[in-house]
Amino acid sequence: METALKERFIRLWRKYFGPADLPIVFFYTDEKPAAETPPGRCIIQGIYRVLEGRDAVFDAETARCAGGRRYAGFTSEVMPDFEYFLSCGIPGKLEGERYKKSPELVREFMRLGPELKAPAKYLVFKRWDKVEEEIPEAVVFFARADVLSGLFTLANFDRPDMDGVYSPFGAGCSTAILYPRLERNAALPRAVLGMFDVSARPFVGEDRLSFSVPFNRFLTMIGNMEESFLVTDSWKAVLRRIQKTELENMKC
Repeated sequence: METALKERFIRLWRKYFGPADLPIVFFYTDEKPAAETPPGRCIIQGIYRVLEGRDAVFDAETARCAGGRRYAGFTSEVMPDFEYFLSCGIPGKLEGERYKKSPELVREFMRLGPELKAPAKYLVFKRWDKVEEEIPEAVVFFARADVLSGLFTLANFDRPDMDGVYSPFGAGCSTAILYPRLERNAALPRAVLGMFDVSARPFVGEDRLSFSVPFNRFLTMIGNMEESFLVTDSWKAVLRRIQKTELENMKC
């Protein structure tokens, strides 16, 4: 990624979103990076640490969760009895998460669910300001409601329809990784609102959701920032609250 682009977005972000966290990006590579795989089973737990500026890398072996491996594109396999795991469980054998009403619904959900193979061996996450020459696949924000309102409105700013952002049901890692990757080649790429996954919620801030954007779409959003609602008094009122909220959280 060009240094000028990276620095331009940081300047605009600080101007219109104040001290809110910079996003992270991810990309695939066949060259083993210097980054380490974070501890913990859940990929989201590792991704969230990247907000602190620590790079993270995963591959088919170090992505410890079966769902994480699948949604990162390292495998198409699912765990045995997954239809029971996601629904009612099997008494005495397997506890169910009860995210779907029945095993039959899970089977249909999996049949309809998309897949996308990883294009390289390693999946790397970096905070925006840490990116060098890499070209991201997508940009991922972990944001509070006021920041999300700005991102949501910006993602719809230049579209004629009402669907610039969508929120598919799925694991936290699917909405942060798989779905924005799928949107890259769409005629009108959408942003993805996520992190409603109850199992992943403990690994992110209690007041945060994810907002993931294909990189090609994100470039357009950057280009729209200075002619959008972000320059209005309406947004300045929201920005003042963002600044207050973020500064209060820094003190905690």
